[in-house]
Amino acid sequence: MKQHRLAAAVALVSLVLAGCDSQTSVELKTPAQKASYGIGLNMGKSLAQEGMDDLDSKAVAQGIEDAVGKKEQKLKDDELVEAFAALQKRAEERMTKMSEESAAAGKKFLEDNAKKDGVVTTASGLQYKITKKADGPQPKPTDVVTVHYTGKLTNGTTFDSSVDRGSPIDLPVSGVIPGWVEGLQLMHVGEKVELYIPSDLAYGAQSPSPAIPANSVLVFDLELLGIKDPAKAEAPAAPAAKK
Repeated sequence: MKQHRLAAAVALVSLVLAGCDSQTSVELKTPAQKASYGIGLNMGKSLAQEGMDDLDSKAVAQGIEDAVGKKEQKLKDDELVEAFAALQKRAEERMTKMSEESAAAGKKFLEDNAKKDGVVTTASGLQYKITKKADGPQPKPTDVVTVHYTGKLTNGTTFDSSVDRGSPIDLPVSGVIPGWVEGLQLMHVGEKVELYIPSDLAYGAQSPSPAIPANSVLVFDLELLGIKDPAKAEAPAAPAAKK
């Protein structure tokens, strides 16, 4: 299935690259030209995120030219199948290496972070630090809460923020990732905390978005604004949604 998905992606990129020489500028004036560029850009980003960053655009364009011109293909079908398999294998090896490196970096981050003043580590491995203390009520697993948050990777890169959007969100305490489920129940309404969530309490080896690599430790600046009627709650935002 992955091989077919790769082939389809390469084919789509090929349509955009067809006829384009690396030395020639492409006009991006008409809606069709702009949309074509957008398709190529999005597919290129997707392939790069999957480790497919060594495709030869000239060879891709040659393949399209041969097909459109009804020329004899330069490689046999079995050679192409073998090439796709090799490319997929190399990409998977790269992704595995990146995942392992991310896991190791996350472990080191948590070990160092646990030694910092004010950081508390729970039995599950969740770490938190209270940045603004309050004495309001604490939510239960069955509650719906209103929060503001900024989600970051350990390198400081922000991948999502209700603060930046200027709109807090409502979410069910039991409907989010384990690190949030635990962290929210430790908070009092009005409090702000920094949550440091190990990957196994977040998304683990799965990535919910290209902005969050597999096995990532996630850091959230989280403010508990209130507890409300579950019937009035909105759907949880993706970065905190349950796996």
